[in-house]
Amino acid sequence: MPTHPAASGATDALPVDLETRAGETSHEALRLWLRLLTCTNLVEGDIRSRLRQNFAVTLPRFDLMSQLDRHPEGLKMGELSRRMMVTGGNVTGITDQLQQEGLVTREALPTDRRAYLIRLTPAGREAFSRMARAHEEWIEQLFSGLAETDRRALFRLLGRLKTSLIAP
Repeated sequence: MPTHPAASGATDALPVDLETRAGETSHEALRLWLRLLTCTNLVEGDIRSRLRQNFAVTLPRFDLMSQLDRHPEGLKMGELSRRMMVTGGNVTGITDQLQQEGLVTREALPTDRRAYLIRLTPAGREAFSRMARAHEEWIEQLFSGLAETDRRALFRLLGRLKTSLIAP
């Protein structure tokens, strides 16, 4: 993947992206936020494209399967919706498609006829396993422009930011 000029701190010939909305006179926190958002969008866009090209799958489908892979006992539709931070309608649509393809099962719960438990099928587990291995390799490639010590430092700093954001 070509190096993005903004990643190195270069300011000439930058493509127009979220980060370019803020000028040099903008507050540092605003510029930092826009840089984080730009990096997130670049990584997400690359992953979306690779999932589509290599597996004919969308990122939301991958995310739903990822949640189910972490919970082999299954998850209720509402829990999937909460974990994915999307509406129940979105989860229902994705689940319907995956069920039609034989990648998930949907079981009515005897204790609550309105609730369904969603699980990966063996075919779903195998398909997700292939995608997850490729996904991990892609992430490694995308972050390979940073030295290991820089990745660790960035991880640590973002952890501190996260803690400060969720602290009461």
